[in-house]
Amino acid sequence: MRRFALSSLLTGTLGALAVTASATAALPAWAEAPKVVVSIKPIHSLVAAVMHGVGEPVLLVRGGASPHSYTMKPSDAKALSSADLVVWVGPELEGFLEKPLKANAPKATRLTLMEQKGLTLLQTREGGAWEPHDHGHEGGHDGHGHKDHDHKDHDDDHDELNSHIWLDPANARAIVTATADALAARDPADAEAYRTNADRTLQAIDALDAELKATLAPLKDKPFVVFHDAYQYFEARYDLSAVGSITVSPDRRPSAKRLSAIRAKIAGLNAACVFAEPQFEPTLVRTVVEGTKARTGVLDPEGADLPEGEALYPTLMRNLAASLRGCLGA
Repeated sequence: MRRFALSSLLTGTLGALAVTASATAALPAWAEAPKVVVSIKPIHSLVAAVMHGVGEPVLLVRGGASPHSYTMKPSDAKALSSADLVVWVGPELEGFLEKPLKANAPKATRLTLMEQKGLTLLQTREGGAWEPHDHGHEGGHDGHGHKDHDHKDHDDDHDELNSHIWLDPANARAIVTATADALAARDPADAEAYRTNADRTLQAIDALDAELKATLAPLKDKPFVVFHDAYQYFEARYDLSAVGSITVSPDRRPSAKRLSAIRAKIAGLNAACVFAEPQFEPTLVRTVVEGTKARTGVLDPEGADLPEGEALYPTLMRNLAASLRGCLGA
């Protein structure tokens, strides 16, 4: 998108952008906006909000595809080859991007979100049936046992960190700030626009966070099971009590032993709900709830069925809250 000297961010109305043909001709020529490529839909939504009115980021993992099993397309390689900035979570989530980033985008600035300061990072939980949720008396963030990490000090634990960082609005704030910084450094001419957009987005995230806290408050200590360990940041932020996951790796079928352990956990704790995901086989959920009183629902951590763009992130978060409230509050 070519930029103009009069920005809609500063005028606020289309009418204020009206200029005469001679005045338009006198305006200086502006360079193209930076070419930005983003890996997944929730991150793309936050980046699009920061770039509002300046440019449009390109999304790689589109539609209902999952980064856990994504295969690069020729169009993806082409987008990477012309990118000025690539925004991704990191190899923990988008393993498919590691080699293409080196081969197709060696000169692009790479914003690896898992390496940014100010994030709360949580360890991936092991086993099918977790211990009861600890509402936390030690450590970092909001009393949930979160810890704020400087990622460079934790390279040895890199593969054990849960990568679904965007599901904590506090992390979304850090992602927005890091994105604005990276864009301003790459494109100083539009730094003010990026900062303005970031401030607006941070205010919207704060309002969303308060709304979700009110929506989810009645669900504290109601046990449930998820398809895979994608929701730990959301659970910790809002004091929710997931007690296990059906699978460790969503692209691999769980063993009979794991399914048996989950079923026992559901029965032993009277788990109210077991949640599937739209990207993966729902028959596994039906298998684990067979013979129990648990209801079933669907949680979508990435917005598989949502249109890409700025509105996706708040819609995704509200949908998660609504699904949990609908099943656990029944």
